[in-house]
Amino acid sequence: MPKPKAPAIIGLAFCVLLAQTASAKPKKEKEDEKGFVALFDGKTLEGWEGKKKFFRVEDGAIVAGFLDARIPNNEFLASVMEYDDFELRFEAKLVGQGNNAGVQLRSQRIPNNHEMIGYQCDIGGWSKGAIWGFLYDESRRRKMLAEAPQEELKKHVRPKGEWNELIVRAEGPRIQIWLNGYQTVDFTEPDENIPLKGRFGLQIHSGAPAECWYRNIRIKKL
Repeated sequence: MPKPKAPAIIGLAFCVLLAQTASAKPKKEKEDEKGFVALFDGKTLEGWEGKKKFFRVEDGAIVAGFLDARIPNNEFLASVMEYDDFELRFEAKLVGQGNNAGVQLRSQRIPNNHEMIGYQCDIGGWSKGAIWGFLYDESRRRKMLAEAPQEELKKHVRPKGEWNELIVRAEGPRIQIWLNGYQTVDFTEPDENIPLKGRFGLQIHSGAPAECWYRNIRIKKL
């Protein structure tokens, strides 16, 4: 059998290396998702409760809001279950004229009111710029608890209408948030009276017509 030429050997080695890399990547991603369970089945709103007028399922995502009219109030689709320590992963995008939404964590509904009270992982923007991945205290202290520098944040926020990946990790009084791999928040709650357990809530903010789409919502209890 004739000896293979050097270029053929190099080509064969490259193909083997490529195959090994391709097979290793899915395995790594699978290990990274170990212990996570879906909070949304991609088809129904089972496990969630809220006003059906403002929430629907479309193309494997939960859509909050609408584009043909103003959003009269902040509206939330709340998880039925409560969680304390966890890592939450999800994707979100905003479309329309409005530019504000968010995901409540360790929160509760306010009786006889459309609002929820508790921490919020913010989505969108405000007068000062982007707020993607900021930590806001909804209906309680009503202020940003932690945020990232705008100049750095701009490098990681994807254009409006495109999906952004978020990770929220809550363990004891510490809350951390990542946006597309960039850490935006590392906050430790100083007030011992603040509850460390509660519900999730998918928000669409009041104001101009807008939709916030949420998908691939999954959680791992810590």
